[in-house]
Amino acid sequence: MKLYYIPGACSLASHIMLNETNVTFDIEAVDPKTGETATGQSFRGISPNGYVPALELGEGEVLTEGVAILQYIADNNPEYAYAPAPGTVARARLQQFLNFAAAELHKSWSPLFSDTSTEVEQQAARAKVATKFDHLEDVLSDGREYLVENRFSVADAYTFVVTGWANFKDIDLTRWPNLSAYVRRIAGRASVDAAMRAEGLLA
Repeated sequence: MKLYYIPGACSLASHIMLNETNVTFDIEAVDPKTGETATGQSFRGISPNGYVPALELGEGEVLTEGVAILQYIADNNPEYAYAPAPGTVARARLQQFLNFAAAELHKSWSPLFSDTSTEVEQQAARAKVATKFDHLEDVLSDGREYLVENRFSVADAYTFVVTGWANFKDIDLTRWPNLSAYVRRIAGRASVDAAMRAEGLLA
């Protein structure tokens, strides 16, 4: 397998989970400015939508969309990644938090990473991100360490990555003590350290 990524982007969640599973895989960076991979390929030739992550499975099979890739990794490596059985409440909860990370929190960041958004739009985005952090703070207020059945899952990997973007936008997570502790806890996992070092995010 090969994971196409941009350092620190949402593809980091898939990188973390591949590390969790101990499967053999390669990684290849994508330049968001040129749209080319590190080996000079057109990324749109690999993933027509043009954004990461993309997971090359071999024999012409390529998966796109972060949530789909994360679920694929978990379902195919249940001995390493928590993958509740389909039809269970736990499975529905996993999907709930994956979709929250993707459709609510991830999407809320968009104006803050856009060169064309106005100051008013950026302030509105900061307020919106804060409401998503408020929700996660409330979820974690019961003392759980992880989002679903208190077991580390793909939902935690994704939530960790998109919450961590606060560091790039000077948003102080200490305002949300439960969420801040949650991020620190996940940052301490060997899979996270290895992925961030491989992407050049840690020395």
